[in-house]
Amino acid sequence: MLIWQTRQHASDRRVQEKRNRAVRKEALRERDQLLDALGDAFLLVNETSQIVFANECARQIVKGRRLKGRSIMEAFLDDQLSVALLKCIRTKKPMQERVVLHSTYTPLGTVGENGVSAWVIDAAPLESHGGEGLTRVVIRDVTNEYQADQVRRDFVANASHELRTPMAIINGYLENLLDDDVLEDPKMARKFLSTMRKHGQRISRLVEDMLVISKMESGSTMVLKNEEFPVRACVQDVVERLDSMIIQQQAKVLIETVPEDLRIHGDRFYWTQIIFNLIENALKQNPETDLTIEVKAEQTDGGVCLSVCDNGVGIPSADLPYIFKRFYRVEKHHSQREIKGTGLGLSIVRRAIEAHGGEIKATSTPGQKTCFIITIPTGD
Repeated sequence: MLIWQTRQHASDRRVQEKRNRAVRKEALRERDQLLDALGDAFLLVNETSQIVFANECARQIVKGRRLKGRSIMEAFLDDQLSVALLKCIRTKKPMQERVVLHSTYTPLGTVGENGVSAWVIDAAPLESHGGEGLTRVVIRDVTNEYQADQVRRDFVANASHELRTPMAIINGYLENLLDDDVLEDPKMARKFLSTMRKHGQRISRLVEDMLVISKMESGSTMVLKNEEFPVRACVQDVVERLDSMIIQQQAKVLIETVPEDLRIHGDRFYWTQIIFNLIENALKQNPETDLTIEVKAEQTDGGVCLSVCDNGVGIPSADLPYIFKRFYRVEKHHSQREIKGTGLGLSIVRRAIEAHGGEIKATSTPGQKTCFIITIPTGD
């Protein structure tokens, strides 16, 4: 009887241990599934800086290379990131640190915009309960947030710079106007006032453009009117507004290939601004005479295709990816004068087109031709 009971107890223990192992295995499986579902990299690191667990996102960061059993220095090839990780682990206190990598290599094995990526490391020790001390580490890719913050900083800095120059000129002429000799010379005073008005208009245009683009890039989608209007009439309105500039530069603006009956749905105010900025940009970039700008539009299977092309100096291929960025300016051609403008025109163009569900791309052959091609889906 005693032998039977002993055997029964042993059998029960084995069954219970088997159940416990199954429960632990299932718990670990559920843990792994939960951690793999995280959008951030998650690591468990022991006291010798070896990785004892890594979730799917962590494995993706290092392009699928094995992490478990490796040291931090072996796992992450960028020294700056691995050193920051070790610092967080060895403090044995909860801490966060942001790391900005300015190298061409990132933990993802890719190159971010301008070769920059940003990461937040969040580390905290876990209670050991008699076992080895572990540290949980979360690595979050904050490159997009970092770049957005950088864009905002650059926007403020560039806007301040753009405002400072005309303000300084206006203040300088105001001081000169206070001189009695200048006031007694109507011709000189008129010249000063004319210059001040020109720079005052430049400030007004800059502020107007900043307000437009700020509205477009705010968290809420801007409210667009959905009206049907003829494309050609919209283009003609723009050409009339730019008539004095066109005549002054002896330029030609051709719109004959825009069909009279072609109509699109959208906010006419913003479409007028899109076409105005594209034609004005061509005129400003090519102040020499003999410039020809051609506006074309046609109905396509998916909607409308509209293009604005010129035969000016063109845009270098190295600059093409960046021309829609705020305040970005192409280095002027050696034969060009300084190009005046807010540096926001093309950025406004892109934002307004995207708000209508469309796309814009630019192509250019320096010294021959530049084209801005817009595709916009047909409105319901």
